[in-house]
Amino acid sequence: MERMTEDELTAEVVERLEATPDERLREVMQALVRHLHAFAKEVRLTDEEWLTGIRFLTATGQKCDDIRQEFILLSDTLGLSSLVDMINHSDVEALATEPTILGPFYVPESPWRENGESIVEYDDGGEPTVLRGTVRAEDGTPLAGAVVDIWHNAATGFYAVQQPGIQPATNLRGRFRTDQNGRYEVRTVRPVPYPIPADGPVGQLLRDTGRHEWRAAHIHAKVSAEGFVPLTTHIFDRESDYLDSDTVFGVKESLIEDFVPGPDGVLVCEHDFVLARD
Repeated sequence: MERMTEDELTAEVVERLEATPDERLREVMQALVRHLHAFAKEVRLTDEEWLTGIRFLTATGQKCDDIRQEFILLSDTLGLSSLVDMINHSDVEALATEPTILGPFYVPESPWRENGESIVEYDDGGEPTVLRGTVRAEDGTPLAGAVVDIWHNAATGFYAVQQPGIQPATNLRGRFRTDQNGRYEVRTVRPVPYPIPADGPVGQLLRDTGRHEWRAAHIHAKVSAEGFVPLTTHIFDRESDYLDSDTVFGVKESLIEDFVPGPDGVLVCEHDFVLARD
């Protein structure tokens, strides 16, 4: 019996996956095997490199808990999260707000707050800021009753979920409904750049590859309205560092806004959300 070649091994694994009953799972697994084998053959993966990769993935899983998802962090820093976002939302109308990644610190069921109410529950010395704008359809129609779910980090650089016992759990988080004119208004503090959690395997990988762990300053938003495609996006501060090197590849030019002093000295950021019809 002749020795099996590298390509014959790949073909054999792909062939055995033909028995997968679920058509989509079969397609995904066969493509994964083809590309994974092609990667190993291209770089001529050594035994030690293979084992190092196994150890890295094991450590990544061990770093995950109810608050921290190290695999999402890995996906983010490799640009995979942004790529999946592009693949799934490339058909959104050109006039609609661009989406971007969810990030690892989203918490469902933020408290409902009145329009104009503050989401600041902890004095961290941040710059008082008003975020306001309109939620509308592509044709300009304002969307009354749309939900604007907002969350971001404190001036210390941490999200509330990262500092239990220091920040209240609902600090700098809140859900708002737009008024009859589609307007929303949030009182908060200015977001700041912050490093992603870098004390785990993903942080070590960034250092090993000569990259930094910093994200540009931003406010997260999930926006939804009946009959429209839900939107997950960011609002970036134009004066922030790292806009050109955001470690998770999340910055898009259309999402960058100015934070300017208002008449009372409080910073104001105007940002409209445009939703695509479902």
